Amino acid sequence: MDRMASLTAFVRVVESGGFSAAARRLGLSTTTISNQVQALEERLGVRLLNRTTRHVGLTEIGREYYERCSQILQELAEADEITSALQVSPRGRLRLRCHQALVRFIAPVTTRFLANYPEVLLDFHTDSMVVPVEPMREGFDLSIMPASPPDSSLVRRTLAKWHYVLCCAPAYLETHSTPHSPADLPVHNCLVYAHSLFGNEFHFVDPAGNPMRARVSGNLVTASVTIMRAATTAGLGLWLCPPFLVSDLLATGALTTLLPNYRTLGLEIVALYPHRRQISTKVRLLLDMLVERFADEQRWLDLVPDR
Repeated sequence: MDRMASLTAFVRVVESGGFSAAARRLGLSTTTISNQVQALEERLGVRLLNRTTRHVGLTEIGREYYERCSQILQELAEADEITSALQVSPRGRLRLRCHQALVRFIAPVTTRFLANYPEVLLDFHTDSMVVPVEPMREGFDLSIMPASPPDSSLVRRTLAKWHYVLCCAPAYLETHSTPHSPADLPVHNCLVYAHSLFGNEFHFVDPAGNPMRARVSGNLVTASVTIMRAATTAGLGLWLCPPFLVSDLLATGALTTLLPNYRTLGLEIVALYPHRRQISTKVRLLLDMLVERFADEQRWLDLVPDR
């Protein structure tokens, strides 16, 4: 039995939540991973995992063993990274996770990063969740999100700060009254982002600093930014969205902002990565590029409606 392979298989099964996910992460077959973990259990003479058809969980002994093994593998990875840091050029796989709304900021960085470091294999994934649930479960090295998880063991670095903007097409206002306060919004057709932090509520702060909530409804709920842009531009309803998603449409007059006297929720674009004493060279280099990029683009994040 290759002891290190078995330890790695066991730790990845726990981290990934199952044998199939661990197999995909390690590039091996599910049978191989299962055999490695079984061999480890037989060698130790204990059961480390409780297996059902739908779930894999740690036994009490398995939990303690996992903590020790995870630390060992992390320290080995850090030792490798220290050695890699001495190389002129970083190399190896870098798994990056990014919210779809931020791709326009990330894309130029990734192309420049790959041009500078051609020996890095960038595995780039996008999704539509505003706040990720265990973003490192599938082994991502770095996750870029438009909002920070309320509670996370991950290291977070703020890349930029932003506020929502309420907008609609001029055509919508030709057939509907202009809202003057959040209290007017329930009678309007409000388009709702499927993964909104607050469901069917829009949150504001009035001129006196008092928080206000408006429960809204409409005929469109979607996680697609493309569909939300198209529907809003077509005059179908109101959209409370990040300004960087509509900055081009606001600049051309295709959309107009609403409720200029009411502030909206402030959020942060964050980079999340596992808590390690030694961050990998390739992740650090990409992170530095992202910080520079978001500093250059802050004008779209600070967008304030015309008063």
